[in-house]
Order: sequence, then C-alpha cells, then structure tokens
Amino acid sequence: MYVLKHYNPDNKIIACVAPLNKTLALSCEFIDEVIVDSGQSIFSFATELRSLKIDASITLFSNTRIAVVQLLSGISKRIAPATKIAQIFYTHRVKQRRSEVKMAEFEYNLELTKKLFSDIDLSYKKPLLKFSDAKEIYKIFCINNDIEKEVIAFHVGFGGSSDANWNLDEYEELIHAVLIENRYQVVLTFGPDEKELYEEMQNRFMHYNVVCYFSQESINYFAKLISNFKLFVSTSTGTYHLASLVGTPTMTFFADTLFASSKRWKGIGDEKLQQNFMIPKDQEKREELFKEVKERLSSL
Repeated sequence: MYVLKHYNPDNKIIACVAPLNKTLALSCEFIDEVIVDSGQSIFSFATELRSLKIDASITLFSNTRIAVVQLLSGISKRIAPATKIAQIFYTHRVKQRRSEVKMAEFEYNLELTKKLFSDIDLSYKKPLLKFSDAKEIYKIFCINNDIEKEVIAFHVGFGGSSDANWNLDEYEELIHAVLIENRYQVVLTFGPDEKELYEEMQNRFMHYNVVCYFSQESINYFAKLISNFKLFVSTSTGTYHLASLVGTPTMTFFADTLFASSKRWKGIGDEKLQQNFMIPKDQEKREELFKEVKERLSSL
C-alpha cells in the first residue's frame, strides 16, 4: 500500500482488514480509508465495497469468499496470486510459485503491484511506521513499572506462521543470561489470549526483577511500546513482524525448513536489525544453537 501511494499520491488506497488490525491500518499515513471484514454476509460486504467505486484490487491472501465478494462488488480489475480454486474469480492471476521461496512473502506481495503499474518502485522507507506519541507511551510504561534501563523483551508465545520455538525452560535460561549481566531490564510480553502462559512465567520469575506485560490494549499501543525496546526476542509470529514494522531490532527463531524459514518469513524492517536463527530438529545441533543464542544474549 505504501509503494502504491508513493507511486502516485493521487491513488486512493483502501485497506480491507480484520477487526484486530483496524487501528493499525488507520495509523498509516499512506492508507486513505479502512474497511473491516468482520465476517459479514457476502452480499452485504459486496454492497459495501460497491459503494466505494473501487477501480482495482490486490488480494494478498485469497479464499473463495473474498474472491466472490470482489466479483459481486463490480471491481473491474482484480489481482491475486494464481493459487487455489478462488483464482477463477480474478481478472488478473499472477503465477508466483511461492512454494519455491525465491523471496519472502511480503516481497511476493509487492510484486503483485506490477500488474497495475509495471514501472512501480518497490522500495519503501524503513521503519515503515512511526508514531509521534510512542516516546510518551513508553515513558509512562517505564514509570508504571519502575524501569530505568533499556528493555530487552521476550515474547515466549507460539502461533501464526511459527513452526519452531524454545520450550519454557530454555527461555527461562535465556532470560537469566540477560538478568545475570544486570545491564538491561527484561520485559516479558503476552497477548490477550495467553493468560495461562502469563501466569506461568509470572510464577517462574516472581523473585526476579522481570516485568510481565499482559497486553489488553490495542495493537497500536503495543506497536508504540515495542518500538522503544532495545531488542525483541521471539519465535516467528505476529509480534515479531510488528516489531520489524516499527524498526525494533529483533532476535527471532524459525524452523529449519524452507516453508517456515527466515528466507520466507523475514520481517519488512532493516535486515541489519534482524538476527534470525533456524532451530534444527537434531537434538545435538539444537543444543549447539541454544548455546550460541545464550552467549549472544549474555554479551549484549
């Protein structure tokens, strides 16, 4: 959406997102309007889109429902990857062979814009998203949690595109590697659906100076908060991509397969700020990698 807006500022960019991502989309200066797919009926959704008089659409992740909605809404130019049976409902189907992982998922998405403008510049600013009040949000967070040092955050949860992770005992050991050096404040972050995990980690670190943050605010608040962190440590899941979006240095763990690799799921931020590790299935190699990661955290 950024490159389409940058190509021609007169392009009106409309984002169709899930309810969770509405506030994030609204905060992007290169998005002019946001509509929410809340699971409404095909016909009511199509009517809503038709009223917007859209000239062209680019679908990053397609299914039959969203494809039919666009057909019924009268969008004359409908672009999508040539995958799944839903492709028959699009006017322009782009063969990409994403399974070959010749580039990252977001880079394949960028390539779709060439169907609209063949000479489009696919480069973009990094970080892609900044917030004017992020420093103030962070300042209040630090006051409320008695934080006086730079923050290294760990998100031990597991989900999304993630296909590998350390177990909680291993994470506990990695966190202690940071604590023993006493140079940084450790913050553990948890999503609204991770209450049991939050309570488990609270119990593990009840005698240590570790802040456990259970997120109940908007995704925007979380993005503003983590944009101030020194480092964000996690598996390859949504929070990692959010950290990369706002320019936070990351240390991320991926499965040792092409499908779940960092080559496919790297963040959209500056690659120099990304430390990516592939966790092998072989136990001996896994232990070797764990030792390397622990040493890196100890030497920060």
